[in-house]
Amino acid sequence: MTAPLDNVTVVEIDNWMASPSAGAILADLGADVIKVEPLSGDPMRDMGRPAKVSEDKKKFDYQFDVSNRGKRSIAIDLESEAGMEVVFLLIAHADVFMCNLLRHRQDKFGLDPHNIKQANPRIVHATLTGYGTNGPEAHRPGYDVTAFFGRSGLYDAMREGETGTVPMARPAQGDHTTGLAFVAAILAALRLAERTGEAQVVETSLYETAIWTQASDYAITAVDLAPLRPRARENMIIPTANRYPCGDGKWIVLNMPEESAWPKLCRVIEREDLLADERLQNIRGRFQHMPELVAAIDEALSHRTRDQWGEIFDANGIIWGPVLGLHEVASDPQADALGVFPTIHSPDIGPYRTVAAPMRFADVQVGPKGPAPKLGQHTREILSEAGHGTEEIEALVEQGAIGEST
Repeated sequence: MTAPLDNVTVVEIDNWMASPSAGAILADLGADVIKVEPLSGDPMRDMGRPAKVSEDKKKFDYQFDVSNRGKRSIAIDLESEAGMEVVFLLIAHADVFMCNLLRHRQDKFGLDPHNIKQANPRIVHATLTGYGTNGPEAHRPGYDVTAFFGRSGLYDAMREGETGTVPMARPAQGDHTTGLAFVAAILAALRLAERTGEAQVVETSLYETAIWTQASDYAITAVDLAPLRPRARENMIIPTANRYPCGDGKWIVLNMPEESAWPKLCRVIEREDLLADERLQNIRGRFQHMPELVAAIDEALSHRTRDQWGEIFDANGIIWGPVLGLHEVASDPQADALGVFPTIHSPDIGPYRTVAAPMRFADVQVGPKGPAPKLGQHTREILSEAGHGTEEIEALVEQGAIGEST
């Protein structure tokens, strides 16, 4: 069955998580993604935390795998002339060149848009960086905790109240979100290149993507420039759109902004007495007494577990969600129904679960095709396809221009 990106070849020069995760999605969609790595490999290799599994599976790099599955790897010395000749040979026959190189490094290796378009006048040149390729911060390396969460205002907006501690994101949350934006940009540019027959240059950044995720806030802040007020539970606007702990220490989130939700919630949690309180007869009154209300709702919910409350809420039309732990999501029936954690096979450890990209097609099977490649696993295969004979490949190996897995 035809996949969306069958017959699309992508040459990828990047590392860590953001841009590689976009390459993994393109591979899921059927593209032939050639990951060009330095002879020492992507520094993300072997950086992930080990899984709590049997010893024979513990050494498998699950975190590197999720952002590099389904690709082919060729190891090349980008500092050598012979190595760069190989890179440009691959680019000449590719549909997309993607990288996370800062502009000065693109210039250093001749991988800037001008040179790439000279090598392939129909290619898509795609760049993902921390802060973009122009402006006062364009020179700065960016990681998701600094560019996506820090400079974008997201960390500050997520603080619990005005004096709350700045939270810490889980690994690569911003990277994988920006990877989705990168995929969208590449696909749009690819479509335009196909229609016009001309090369296209496209980019995104961690910083820009993080701002877009806060577009509802920035739609106002960009106009009034007023500081955002981080809201603790005790100063949320309405009690029916807040988060609360239950009797087992697990949490739930409510989101019912309608005025009619207040009496419904009071009845369901058996606190009808709050409805008779004259101070709480409108939104303003409830906001002014929010600390007292939060304490009252906390106490009411403390008499049952999260899951018990969930059944009661569902039976009474309360809009709520459980605050699940990651380990709970991994066994969530809803995730299972959507195929969120598909199983793929590794020749080293056998079957294992991974994470699907958040898209599904009704009539086309897309998803992970196999595990991430070993460093240089496909060096000879890729060069042979590009027209190199055995002697040429051996000469490149002897020169140290290319490497291969052992």
